[in-house]
Amino acid sequence: MRKLLFLSATLLSLMPAVVPAQGLFSPVVRVNEDAITGYELNQRVLLLRTFGTPGNIPKLAEEQLIDDALKIQAAEQMGITVSPDDIQGGIAELAGRGSLSPDEFVASLTSAGVDRTTIEAFVLPGLAWRQVVRQKYASQATVTEEEIDRAMALTGNGGGLRVLLGEIILPARPEVPGEVEQATQIANRVTKTNSPAEFSSFARQYSATASRNAGGRMPWMPITQLPPILRPLVLSIGINEVTQPIEIPNGIALFQLRGLEETEAPAPEYAAIEYAQYLIPGGQTPAALAEAARVTGITDTCNDLYGVNKGQDPARLERVSLPPAEIPNDIAIELSKLDAGETSTALTRNGGQTLVLLMMCGRTAVINQEASREDVANNLRNQRLAGSADSYLGQLRADARITRP
Repeated sequence: MRKLLFLSATLLSLMPAVVPAQGLFSPVVRVNEDAITGYELNQRVLLLRTFGTPGNIPKLAEEQLIDDALKIQAAEQMGITVSPDDIQGGIAELAGRGSLSPDEFVASLTSAGVDRTTIEAFVLPGLAWRQVVRQKYASQATVTEEEIDRAMALTGNGGGLRVLLGEIILPARPEVPGEVEQATQIANRVTKTNSPAEFSSFARQYSATASRNAGGRMPWMPITQLPPILRPLVLSIGINEVTQPIEIPNGIALFQLRGLEETEAPAPEYAAIEYAQYLIPGGQTPAALAEAARVTGITDTCNDLYGVNKGQDPARLERVSLPPAEIPNDIAIELSKLDAGETSTALTRNGGQTLVLLMMCGRTAVINQEASREDVANNLRNQRLAGSADSYLGQLRADARITRP
């Protein structure tokens, strides 16, 4: 199936090898009709480690390869092609981030044991996926003049915006029979309401976050503090309207715009957000939540978590600093509610078996600059497309047959 993407037969080497004998080239994961081999997995692990990627690298490598397979399958179904020149351009873009020429970039990776075909296979799905998203959602990413006017308040000299939101996070774990379907049905009902009281009732009954006890009501916050995926959605709805469902790992998020105010001083944009994740076995069981409460009680900053994790598996603690657009949506939503040193226990990993104690370390602000209307419009369109892309990929994953021999 994948070979239809390519305009050059030389790129057929990117296809998983079909080897009947057990070994390195045998499938370790199947995604619908496509196989991911042990060799591909090992190469992706090596690539990520060479990049200095934090976290559980083998798990991340497998998840990336599954997503890559789904992206390529979607592109093939739409008749999208990626040329060798496109791939070389993608490699040049990656190289430029490290101030390297494409040849220097490839040479540095191959010297570390990463095959050139692995580098090409890393670039290809993203290029194909861009075309998928543009073709599928371009018509839905239209930005109105009113939306541009409202967004200009974020970068103009006259002030900023702050928003008053209500939130509902519905559990939607694929491993729990029927939970995704039930969450989807509830989300469809919530999006139809224009009543704050009804939204709060839904939140108290169904939401999985701590704000459920307050009917999902959140305090006023600068709109720049919201995750990039959420800003254009909030700016595109009216007071008391509800956003379309946002798919996040193991959940569906919805937000109601309860208030919108212009402030005298512009709210800061953020160049990076630093946060820490401390993993606690047990998911959201009373014992795990009690341990999270204990850790929260003895820590004031992210630095304190190193002492908590002393003598334990280093992988239990991860601390990262990322641009807002690169933070996973579920984490970004939780971070938007936190100030430095505050924590959240709303998230889990490993199918709900691991509780994430999420702590905000700090936000690095950038100075707002003059932006043209076209710049703002393009930014809104790109953010909207990114949200649609995440939602579509989540749908593809939910519908896929993912097996491990």
